[in-house]
Amino acid sequence: MSGYIAEDIDVEELRRRTEVATGLAGRVRELVAATVVTDVDDHAIAAAQRHIEAATALLSQQRLPGSFGVRFNTDGTKRVWGNAVVGARNPIAPPVQLVDEGDHLWAEFDLGPAYEGPAGLVHGGVVAMILDQVLGSAAEHAGAPGMTGTLTIRYEQGTKLGPVRVEGRLDRVEGVKSIAVGTVSTPDGVCARAEGIFILPRWARGESSERLRNSLGDG
Repeated sequence: MSGYIAEDIDVEELRRRTEVATGLAGRVRELVAATVVTDVDDHAIAAAQRHIEAATALLSQQRLPGSFGVRFNTDGTKRVWGNAVVGARNPIAPPVQLVDEGDHLWAEFDLGPAYEGPAGLVHGGVVAMILDQVLGSAAEHAGAPGMTGTLTIRYEQGTKLGPVRVEGRLDRVEGVKSIAVGTVSTPDGVCARAEGIFILPRWARGESSERLRNSLGDG
């Protein structure tokens, strides 16, 4: 499939590139948050805009064609740096760094002012986006990957901006369908519960489980 790229990068060089990517995305993420809540005067905004325009021009001097895609390295690792939830180079991503506990995945992270919906609360669409990623990753890590078919969410209370925990696990497999469940919570308790149905695409049926994990997972 297009967008899936094989690479041969030395392990140490890949580590260095990862540190650079996460550092850049982190600074831009801080910029986004500062942009949302700044209260400086017009002169300061104009000065900041000039710096931002210069940085954009600098970063645009050499660009990848299209999106970042999924990049597989010869050491068995995979990069999905453009992913909107877990992407190391994507400042839109919180990012969610998943911990695999064997029977489930979890992550803890902060959602700041850039993710606001109702006043002081995380936008419900952001909650859905995160659950979609984590439930799909849970299915993939359990050896039953697929593409999102349906995602059903019950919002139990508003998700306050700040520290958030997400969990996901594979519940069952029904033929080419993998059903995963999960939650989003804050120190106030569970805020949303979800069930996702992930369907193995036709082109992937008959592939080995290892190849599927490499092709469809988040990395």
